[in-house]
Amino acid sequence: MKKIVFTFLIVICAMSTWPKNKNFPLIGDKAPSFTENSTNGILNFPEDFGKSWKILFSHPLDFTAVCTSELCGLAYYQKKFDSLDVKIAVVSIDEIERHLLWKEFMERVLNENDEAVKINYPMVADLSGKISKKYGMLHYSMNDRMNVRGVFIIDPDNIIQSISFYPMNVGRNLDEILRTVAALQLTKKENVLTPYNWKPGDDVLVPHQPYTLDELKENPDLKNQYYNKGEFMWFKKINK
Repeated sequence: MKKIVFTFLIVICAMSTWPKNKNFPLIGDKAPSFTENSTNGILNFPEDFGKSWKILFSHPLDFTAVCTSELCGLAYYQKKFDSLDVKIAVVSIDEIERHLLWKEFMERVLNENDEAVKINYPMVADLSGKISKKYGMLHYSMNDRMNVRGVFIIDPDNIIQSISFYPMNVGRNLDEILRTVAALQLTKKENVLTPYNWKPGDDVLVPHQPYTLDELKENPDLKNQYYNKGEFMWFKKINK
């Protein structure tokens, strides 16, 4: 036990010496604002999306295979994101004219299967690279020009709740992004936690033992609402 406490104190001391300045936002930070041209006109992000949840996607380059598959996937998933009240913006350092040509090409691809799918989300032209630098999307050890595949999930108060980066050669898992949004929304609303591999509808964790012995005597039904695994994991049952 003494060894654990000593190790913990070392970690705390080390954290106190970490540099306070950073050139990109972290979880819990206010999402940096920007105003830039997009395929939907001028976008003031995140203010234009109001009290909705927001996701900012970055991609390396227009007219590339992985990026095209991802943005077509986003178009197919638009209704799913809408159901969670999520607004999407996509950003890269390409110019607006190239974005518009790419959007037209992707909508032709989307409609090859006789589906009237349109790209409704804005594709932002960050030609100066200011947005990419604000959000830490330019990883210079990889490439000094193209963004890595960043995903920033932002809550209705414009606070960043999740950040993930993918390499240029690996496409993003949109189901995982949807799952993360659903988990963030549930935990924020209900003050619960989600265990590993959680999916919407699964039981959730609670941050502490949900009742005392006296409370259980007064309300025996509490035992049907909660259960524990070991000493520290208390679960709340979700009615499916």
